[in-house]
Amino acid sequence: MAYQRRKTRPVWVGDVQIGGDAPIVVQSMTTTDTRDPEATLRQIHELADVGCEIVRVAVPDRIAAAALADIVPRSPIPVVADIHFEHTLALKALEAGVHKLRLNPGNIRKPEEVREVVQKAKERGVPIRIGVNFGSLPPMTREFVDEMAARGATQTELIAEHMVRTALSHVKILEDLDFGDIVISLKAFEVPVMIEAYRRMAKLNDYPLHLGVTEAGTPKAGAIRSAIGIGTLLQEGIGDTIRVSLTTDPVEEVWVAYEILKTLGLRERGATLVACPTCGRVEVDLFRLANEIDEYLRTVKEPIKVAVMGCVVNGPGEARDSDVGVAAGRGKGVIFRKGKIVRRVEEHEIVPALKEEIEAILAERRSGSAQARREISIPIIAD
Repeated sequence: MAYQRRKTRPVWVGDVQIGGDAPIVVQSMTTTDTRDPEATLRQIHELADVGCEIVRVAVPDRIAAAALADIVPRSPIPVVADIHFEHTLALKALEAGVHKLRLNPGNIRKPEEVREVVQKAKERGVPIRIGVNFGSLPPMTREFVDEMAARGATQTELIAEHMVRTALSHVKILEDLDFGDIVISLKAFEVPVMIEAYRRMAKLNDYPLHLGVTEAGTPKAGAIRSAIGIGTLLQEGIGDTIRVSLTTDPVEEVWVAYEILKTLGLRERGATLVACPTCGRVEVDLFRLANEIDEYLRTVKEPIKVAVMGCVVNGPGEARDSDVGVAAGRGKGVIFRKGKIVRRVEEHEIVPALKEEIEAILAERRSGSAQARREISIPIIAD
C-alpha cells in the first residue's frame, strides 16, 4: 500500500509547524533540573545541535516555573512546559512565554481553573498537548468494561479504547471553551496498546498526533521498542511529531528519532551507515572499523550514505547505492564511490581514508551548491 499521510490541521509551536503539510517534527525532553536555567539551556543547545526541533521541560513547582522566564528567551528552539495538577504553574509558564503546554485538563480539578489556563493560552496563541499515558489513566467504569466485553474486545482493545475516551474527554473540555489549538498523545509502554490507541484516535478527528512509546527503556531495548511502535504508525500515515523516550542522554533520543524517519524515507538528516553483519570471510576487525565510522558519522549533519563492508569481492557491488564506502580484505581495503573503486589502502589507513573521502564528497556538494547560487545571482544584462 502506498504511503498516504493522515490529513491534520496545522498547529504552530513557536515558529515550528506540527501537522498540516509540515515534515514529521522531532522532539525531546530535558533531564536537567529546570530550576537550574544554565544547565537546562546547555542541554537544550546540545539537543538543538543534533536536530531537536521542540524541547519539553518539566515544571514541578513554582521555582521551576519562575526559571522559565530565563530559559525561554534564550532557547534556540521552542519550549514546551510540562504541567500537572496545579493550574497556576501553567499560568506562570504562559507568562514566561512558553510556546506550548503539555497537560491533562482532567487533573486540574476545578473547571474555572481550566478556563483560566485555556483563556490565557488562547490569548497568547499557545497550543496545548493533551497527553494521556497508560500509567496515569483513571479507573475504568463497570459499564465501560461490560460494553467492551459485549463487543468481544481483547485486553489490548479495552485499554486502547479507554485511553482514547479519556483523551477525548479532556479534548472536549478545551473544545467547550472554543479552543482548538490541540495536539494529542496516547502513550503506553506496551507497543500493541499504543498502536491500537493511535489508530482509533486517527479516525475520530483531525488533530495532530504526537507519537511515542512511554518509558521505552534503556537505549538498546528502548530504541527497538520505539522503532516498532512509532515506525508502524508513521508507515500507516499516522503521526505528526515524535519523541523517543529513552533512559539515557536525550541527545540519543534525537538520534534514534531521525534514524526512524530516515529508515522510512520521511526525513533526511545526517549520515546513514550501511554495514555488513560479518561472516567467516571477514579478515579485518570490522566491528572496530564500523564502530569508529559510526561514531564519526554522528558529527556529520548533512545526508550521506556510507558503507562499511567486510568482503572485498562483493562489498562494492552490495553497497553500490551508497555515496561512499570501504570493502576490507586481508590487511587491506578499497574505498569506493557509488560502487566504483577510487582508492586502495592498508588496513590501518582505512578509517582516515574513508573520513577523507566523506569530507571530500561533502565539500564537493557545498562547492556545487555555492556555484549554483553564484550562477543564479548573475544579473542578465540586455544588449
